[in-house]
Amino acid sequence: MSVAFRRESDDEHKEPEFELPIPVGPNLVTPRGLRLLGEAVARLEGEIAITDAEEERKKLQRRLRYFHTRQATAEVQPVPAADVVAIGSRVTFALNGAERTLTIVGHDEADPARGHIAFSAPLARAMMGAEPGEMLEYQGREEAIAIVAAHADQEVQA
Repeated sequence: MSVAFRRESDDEHKEPEFELPIPVGPNLVTPRGLRLLGEAVARLEGEIAITDAEEERKKLQRRLRYFHTRQATAEVQPVPAADVVAIGSRVTFALNGAERTLTIVGHDEADPARGHIAFSAPLARAMMGAEPGEMLEYQGREEAIAIVAAHADQEVQA
């Protein structure tokens, strides 16, 4: 039979479902980050248990696999030392004449709108290990960042 008369199934035209991408590198988290991963796993397991629609269940199971992997590979970081920028630090710095405050966290707990950036973000990488009073290079500019203060953020340590 000619290919022109063959009925193609709807599945042949669907985009393949890939797993959610896992960020490259170690899965460094704060204690809050580990707790959030556990909460995500519990929430997804609950949603899967009450979902009847097969497509929706597949999407939830895909997300659950991601969060199970992230939970299993999580490396909780110790409370950062006083006055040293690290994962879990709340950092006040000056950049381009404006003073800002950010907390450095793991990938899955990053929320720039709340002032939480991932440790792998270029700005966080530039500040890691710095201490108040230091001037740091950033985006090819010497002394672009001035570290004003750094301390453990108690919110992400809980």
